[in-house]
Amino acid sequence: MKTRENIARKIVFVILCILAIAWIYPVFMILINSLKGETFISTSSVFQLPNAKSFTGLNNYTNALSSKGFAAAFGYSLIITLTSDVLILVGTSMCAWYITRVNNFLSKLCYALFVFSMVVPFQMLMFTLSSTADRLDLDTPFNICIIYLGFGAGLAVFMFTGFMKSIPLEIEEAAMIDGCNPIQTFFQIVLPILKPTLISVAILETMWLWNDYLLPYLVLDRKKYMTIPILIQYFRGSYGHVEMGPMMACIMMTVLPIIIMYICLQKYIIKGVIAGAVKG
Repeated sequence: MKTRENIARKIVFVILCILAIAWIYPVFMILINSLKGETFISTSSVFQLPNAKSFTGLNNYTNALSSKGFAAAFGYSLIITLTSDVLILVGTSMCAWYITRVNNFLSKLCYALFVFSMVVPFQMLMFTLSSTADRLDLDTPFNICIIYLGFGAGLAVFMFTGFMKSIPLEIEEAAMIDGCNPIQTFFQIVLPILKPTLISVAILETMWLWNDYLLPYLVLDRKKYMTIPILIQYFRGSYGHVEMGPMMACIMMTVLPIIIMYICLQKYIIKGVIAGAVKG
């Protein structure tokens, strides 16, 4: 039995290593090509490591930073991601708390609608959404978070509700006996307990918000506002010239914040803080 278990573990380890390489390889290719000259990126040497002839140092990165409005696009993407993330996390966690603790027809209907929203294709709504955003002045990086709240609420409510059901009700009852009102109970007792799920949802939503292309492209005025994904498209100019070097550097600088965020927060995803909260 031990021999079979060891063989199975080795097989699983090999499979996971292959999957890890498959996921890391595209990022590695972008990294090495961001350090090459454009002529070496568009030829067969695209798969080769930089050498003395093809290596350009950080020229592609400086060109990407100094042209095409990278700083503005990065700022707009950061504003959209942060505001939308905070709004989704706070709004949906409160909604999930209501759905879990108030067991009536309205709460069940709300939960069903949130779950149903996850299966509605964005393409069914995008044209109506674009005109509605124009009429309601939601076509700026500072207001588009309202739209993202609607699209991100389904998954977040689903995850928060599942975790909320495992929180003992005695914790909240004890807080109310000590004089906490519902708002204080939620922010001082429930929200800290939700920390693992909060971080998990934050990572998923941040990856979606940061990399989203279609919604900002349809809603925002591209003459005034560009996000990072939209900016990357414009490195492929309309005059037939493709700036592959700066494009690769821009993609790499876009990927790095998400990778750093995941590395810093990954330990919290599997960390349970509810264990031992109620001692019996």
